[in-house]
Amino acid sequence: MPGLLFLIQSKTPVCSKKIKEQPKPSLSNQYRIVTPTFQYNMDYKKVGKCIIINNKNFEDKTGMGTRNGTDKDAGDLAKSFKNLGFEVIIYNDRSRDDMEKLLKSVFLVAAEENHSDAACFACILLSHGEEGLIYGTDGPMAIKSLTALFRGDKCKSLIGKPKLFFIQACRGSEFDEGIQTDSGPIQIPVEADFLFAYSHSYYSWRNPGRGSWFVQSLCSVLNEHGKQLEIMQILTRVNYVVATNFESQSDDPRFSEKKQIPCVVSMLTKELYF
Repeated sequence: MPGLLFLIQSKTPVCSKKIKEQPKPSLSNQYRIVTPTFQYNMDYKKVGKCIIINNKNFEDKTGMGTRNGTDKDAGDLAKSFKNLGFEVIIYNDRSRDDMEKLLKSVFLVAAEENHSDAACFACILLSHGEEGLIYGTDGPMAIKSLTALFRGDKCKSLIGKPKLFFIQACRGSEFDEGIQTDSGPIQIPVEADFLFAYSHSYYSWRNPGRGSWFVQSLCSVLNEHGKQLEIMQILTRVNYVVATNFESQSDDPRFSEKKQIPCVVSMLTKELYF
């Protein structure tokens, strides 16, 4: 039976592939509407600070092992975020109190001075974790107790600016088995403009020599596309790389042939381009 071809004419052209050359519209009809309202303003003196908390060694009472490979993650992240223009500071092996005091002292005591000339803020947590928790060297604490320090009602110089948190930590002990497949005079919520990029919803994989799947994928995409793509496009590509390029290998079948997919939670209110 011969195929049918339907041609649809409308004000909004719909096409799947180019059939024939169409007359080019006149230059007077070629224009683009620019809406800066929907992009974060990056026209500041500084891009912002990026704090990396890199916890590798843990007290015996925690029952947590040494996170071999995390130093490579921290180093690669520092390079990638510096290339984007961030001022990067790495803090190694911090206890729960240290982590909270660190963020309070650096970003709240003189918050106006620290962030008024910056476009955004980034914090990277490299540690062990559980659902909703991140480990200091002496035990777990709620991730929210750290991120809440940057809410709009507590850190006023970051109101309306993106606050980015990248968290390389497990959020549980389950494995992903995988499957074969063929700004203005208005009020805003105090938790607006946050973005959380988690390495996984469950168990997060890390190679002692090459670093974690999530961080290495994030650095690769940032290095290649960080200054061209919007942040959600970047993180979607990271998801794709982690999901398709990695699979665990182990002599123990319980840990072999497992997969991973990062998780992004966004409360951003605009597009973010570095």
